[in-house]
Amino acid sequence: MHAAPPTSQEPPRDSASVVLLQDGAAGMQVLLLRRHAKASSMAGIYVFPGGKLEGEDHFTDGASHLDQPHSTLAQQLGEASTTPATAAALYVAALREALEECGLLLAEPQTAGQGVDAGDARKRLRGGQAFTSVLETLALRLQTRALLPWSRWITPVAPSMSSRRFDTRFFVARAPSGQVARHDDEETVDTLWIAPRTALEQYRDGAIDLAPPQIMSLCQLARFNSVAALMAAARSRRPPLVEPEAFDLEGARVICYPGDPRHSVPERAWPGPTRLAYRNRRFEPAGGLADLLPPG
Repeated sequence: MHAAPPTSQEPPRDSASVVLLQDGAAGMQVLLLRRHAKASSMAGIYVFPGGKLEGEDHFTDGASHLDQPHSTLAQQLGEASTTPATAAALYVAALREALEECGLLLAEPQTAGQGVDAGDARKRLRGGQAFTSVLETLALRLQTRALLPWSRWITPVAPSMSSRRFDTRFFVARAPSGQVARHDDEETVDTLWIAPRTALEQYRDGAIDLAPPQIMSLCQLARFNSVAALMAAARSRRPPLVEPEAFDLEGARVICYPGDPRHSVPERAWPGPTRLAYRNRRFEPAGGLADLLPPG
């Protein structure tokens, strides 16, 4: 892992990411994909499926391939400055990226008795067919109801992992049953279903590499034992806005979060550590990686 150059004047790009979840024998698991080692950014890092907003994500309000109107999606997202059209496009982007990157399609047939062939849909999408056309051809409607807003992250002006800046909305969703997640062997090269706590332990032990948004998100996900409990929590609160602030301290790059003494926002966004420092070629809390793990 390498820290990025210290500054970027690029305005953040709208993007969406989806945290896909399933219940395992030992508790809740989250899906992580490993970025290709030669990727232009986040190379080799394990991430949640996601990407930037594309023009094709702007569906017509009331279209047959959306299960909720733009106004409802905007209300659920809860961002006063985001238009209903953009809010809906963010939901669509999250669902499209899930299909592209790991082959999972949260959709329902428009005709009773019809199935959802995620493999066919992914093949068509990766073959160049527009997402709206794929849904039209297969007579599918996206399940935006399956997505719940979880958090919003805006890359700081002094980024720590990439020269690009993003305004990313993270959604949580239960993985669709009967579908198998698989990386695309292009942008991503490994698929990992793992308990959030185990992912943090493996990061601590050097077995996997994570970026700060994934580290801090896994820290919060590790507090839940089931998908139902996490989804209930997502429904009960407004997604926190996280704007990390970076600075250098004693020769190390430090990223602080709301509630940290050095952050401009005094209220915490979540329990747990409020800063990560880049030491030993990875990011870790001031008290060591053990601080990332909730009690239990």
